[in-house]
Amino acid sequence: QVQLVESGGGLVQAGGSLRLSCAASGRTFSRNAMGWFRQASGNEREFVAAISGSGRATSYADSVKGRFTISRDNTKNTVYLQMNSLKPEDTALYYCAADRDTYVSRSLSEYDSWGQGTQVTVSS
Repeated sequence: QVQLVESGGGLVQAGGSLRLSCAASGRTFSRNAMGWFRQASGNEREFVAAISGSGRATSYADSVKGRFTISRDNTKNTVYLQMNSLKPEDTALYYCAADRDTYVSRSLSEYDSWGQGTQVTVSS
């Protein structure tokens, strides 16, 4: 498994930006696709974005497409989520996850390692 530590969450006004980071350790980082998921209070955890092991392929939830950008730096074992034009409905606990495989997946069941989460709160 992979150890994952998220950072970068916080409180921001609607329309603002945040950049989340996720530092990984424990296995060869570039072999695994990485994903960001979020869970709002009272809701199930949902897919946000994913990136392949090489970084050449990405996938986004429709709700964040055009506003969020996922990227990774395999030399630093870190994946990022740049969030722009934030909305109050983006408020959630954001989790970083490592896939078992190198290919992009939207399915929670494909991810075998999870971070503790970082809170993002967007005020109106």
